[in-house]
Amino acid sequence: MSPLLVVDRLAVDYRANGRTVRALDGADLEVAAGETVGIVGESGSGKSTLGAAIGRLLPRTARVDGGVIRVAGESLFELAPADLRRVRRERLGFVFQDPIASLDPTMRVGRQLTLVLGRGTGSGDVAAHLDRVKLDARTARSYPHELSGGMAQRVAIAMAMAGEPELLVADEPTAALDSQVREEVLDVVFSLAATTGTGIIWLSHDLAAVARRCSRVAVMYGGRVVEQGPAAEVLGRPAHPYTAALAGSAPATAARGTRLEPVPGRPPMLTGPSDGCSFAPRCAFVIDRCAHERPPAVRVGDQDVLCHRAGEPATIGQGATT
Repeated sequence: MSPLLVVDRLAVDYRANGRTVRALDGADLEVAAGETVGIVGESGSGKSTLGAAIGRLLPRTARVDGGVIRVAGESLFELAPADLRRVRRERLGFVFQDPIASLDPTMRVGRQLTLVLGRGTGSGDVAAHLDRVKLDARTARSYPHELSGGMAQRVAIAMAMAGEPELLVADEPTAALDSQVREEVLDVVFSLAATTGTGIIWLSHDLAAVARRCSRVAVMYGGRVVEQGPAAEVLGRPAHPYTAALAGSAPATAARGTRLEPVPGRPPMLTGPSDGCSFAPRCAFVIDRCAHERPPAVRVGDQDVLCHRAGEPATIGQGATT
């Protein structure tokens, strides 16, 4: 069976004030129907750009410099506006970081849900969708500014899931919420997706939560997916030095008594295609070819890794734990 989503060598640049910044530098990703995939990495790794590109929601300053995105076999960047709207409506759903910003401040919640569900929708239909995200039917009479952050995010989830999309892209949907509300909202997202058979791409900084909730993990750095595979393998036995460093710097994933070490250096600011491995200046395992030769994908166990030294014994990622 063909994957639901295919991202193939996607390159995206941002251009403003005469400057060019490369956000994606040949990103590759495949997601099967119903699969839950966590995308992790430092700020600036390209996660949000990839999430926006999946819906062709990139800002005007962005330019696609190469690669393709296919959703259920349809090439997203080649679709006419009407076909693009159809794909978004029938196959894709989105939940963003700021729930209030994603809602119309001039319109009651019930009216917004009605527009998403389509004409002929009654108050009972709206109430049922609110109930699915653990909200009282009275919420339909509220304006977005009258809701708490957690309630607003549940409304956004209800709207995104109303059409039962095949794939939900969730970009840090709980970043602005406190820890208890965060877990409640995530429970709603993943349980609802499991009920409807919806796949999830979850962009997150929370490695521990991703390990608990996602079947697969893709690690991004320098605009590329540098390692991907089963969550337990990628985060428990990383094969890329960046994944190992990232896991070693996260308090929630470290074993008791383990000394946390920050990832040395800073993420790159690319202005074009990287000549070699973009992690080379920060890597403890760097060799000469890393500076001028882009690493191809190498299979290490169940993981796909972009590293010239992937699979070498007693080097990369040994001992990291989830």
